Amino acid sequence: MLKVGVIGCGKIAQVRHIPEYLDNPDCQLVALFDLNAERTNELAAKYKCKAYTSYEELLNDPEVEAVSICTNNATHAAISIAALKAHKHVLCEKPMAITLKECEDMVKAAKENGCYLMIGQNQRLAKAHEVGKKLIADGKLGKVLSFRTTFGHGGPETWSIDPGKNTWFFDKKKAAMGAMADLGIHKTDLIQYLLGSKVVEVKATLTTLDKKDANGNLIGVDDNAVCIYTMANGAIGTMTASWTYYGAEDNSTVIYGQEGILRLYDDPEHSVKFVHKDGSVEYIEADKIQTNDNQTKSGVIDAFVECILNHHEPEISGTSVLSAMRAVFAAIESSESGKKMEIAENKE
Repeated sequence: MLKVGVIGCGKIAQVRHIPEYLDNPDCQLVALFDLNAERTNELAAKYKCKAYTSYEELLNDPEVEAVSICTNNATHAAISIAALKAHKHVLCEKPMAITLKECEDMVKAAKENGCYLMIGQNQRLAKAHEVGKKLIADGKLGKVLSFRTTFGHGGPETWSIDPGKNTWFFDKKKAAMGAMADLGIHKTDLIQYLLGSKVVEVKATLTTLDKKDANGNLIGVDDNAVCIYTMANGAIGTMTASWTYYGAEDNSTVIYGQEGILRLYDDPEHSVKFVHKDGSVEYIEADKIQTNDNQTKSGVIDAFVECILNHHEPEISGTSVLSAMRAVFAAIESSESGKKMEIAENKE
């Protein structure tokens, strides 16, 4: 029985990590810590586990074998590295960290301490994405030529554990990045997963169009990101992330190949839709995409627990996410410089 703890007990911990640990018969939730002591104590009492007064105290407990890190973006690297040095396996929420060096240091710490580092890129585990990846790999689309992948909703202030304009997502010191880090990393990682190819060139615009803080000023992080990605296999397409889709959430991906068009979560009635080049349509039922208003089991926790108990590297390892993080940071640099950025490491 794997003994696990959760560091950071905000919304993602409460709707995903904690309930999914409780649902997994092969692990036991034994430890919680949040900067909000009242929240920590309430949840610990509710779930009959121990409340800690600091993450360091939790990591010093030899009973804890693995941890989820669900804190703000700026603290991911420091807490992950501390956990790995304490010989705890780590599941860290996305984005992995706020600089490329931090990401690389996390991967290094996992290797040096013989522990697993997994990142919560749950889109890889969505059933329609698994189906789509197989269709592409099997040659159903022929050569992939282009794509568009989108993740947009009305913003984190409606979903955060502390909702409203003072959410930490809008605080540059805590979040570092906005929609690009919150949603763009998901779709960047996803397109690489689907195509089996890395982003090697980026032209991007990250901007703040509408979100305002409690004082009525535009927030200090991006609320929209539009990127043009060139993949190592030659395909070119767009990745859009937005916090200003004030209506239905859009979490769709469309891939255009020589033999037809693959639509994933693009049709509300059908999760996988393949349009043959002769115009005929084929539907493959998989599941319904998760939304902020409709949270279902992600599969991330089960995958994390399974890899530890069976002693193998997690499929969504820190190493596997590095290339997507390089693309995110290249997009930021492209937006700031106005230039197209090449990612040399992703061409290797």
